[in-house]
Amino acid sequence: MPLSYAEFKSKVSTLVGIDLFLYKSQQMDRRIHSLMTLWGLKSYEEYLEVLTNNPVRFQEFLKKLTINVSEFFRNPERYMDLWETILPELLKERPRIKIWSAGCSNGAEPYSVAIILNELSALSRATLLGTDLDATVLAKARAGVYAENEIRSLPPELVEKYFREDRGYYHLSDYILKAVTFKKHNLLVDRFEHDFDLIICRNVVIYFTEEAKNELYKKFYRSLRPGGYFWVGGTEPLLNYKALGFENTISSFYKKIETVEGE
Repeated sequence: MPLSYAEFKSKVSTLVGIDLFLYKSQQMDRRIHSLMTLWGLKSYEEYLEVLTNNPVRFQEFLKKLTINVSEFFRNPERYMDLWETILPELLKERPRIKIWSAGCSNGAEPYSVAIILNELSALSRATLLGTDLDATVLAKARAGVYAENEIRSLPPELVEKYFREDRGYYHLSDYILKAVTFKKHNLLVDRFEHDFDLIICRNVVIYFTEEAKNELYKKFYRSLRPGGYFWVGGTEPLLNYKALGFENTISSFYKKIETVEGE
């Protein structure tokens, strides 16, 4: 009997360590089938065999599943809120702060925060963690080399201060590179660290089912210290933020204010 699509997704979930059923089916199915068409595969059995035995194709498949679009100061107005309001508040409250960029892609997001902290003369007071599921983009993040379109939203004076241009590519300063630790992490499976002052997870959970999304929000809540902030993408507001134990102080920023009963 031919392998059904549901059976294929189940086997691939085990193979890649990602539960594909926790992603919105329309987007996930489109990505999966686009590669099937591109590679000229006729059956799910053939597809599974390719993913099992061809490491190059396996990496292509994994990259297709994960959305890795990021740039420095993406949505600049939110970064200005971070710069002018959120980080000064956190730095005033504690001698050291702990920040997590979840689904950090190529590192532009945590490095943007590191640049702001340096501008606030507080980089030495922060621990910055960037995590992503894709080892390939984490390697790019650690290298810190970016194309012009990836720094287009940065003010020119910050580009000049923190980057060295070489043949059309921009190399980030070593001391900013060293300020961020990167680790591979699966949001749906792996353990979360705790006592964060700021967690950033933008344009990631939008691809998950509502059930998976709500479970993640609870885990992010538990990982924040009281008074810490959760920063989400502009297209994914927390509609039930009060029930989760947050208050909405500034657009896209949610502050942990209390312990939800049963947490």
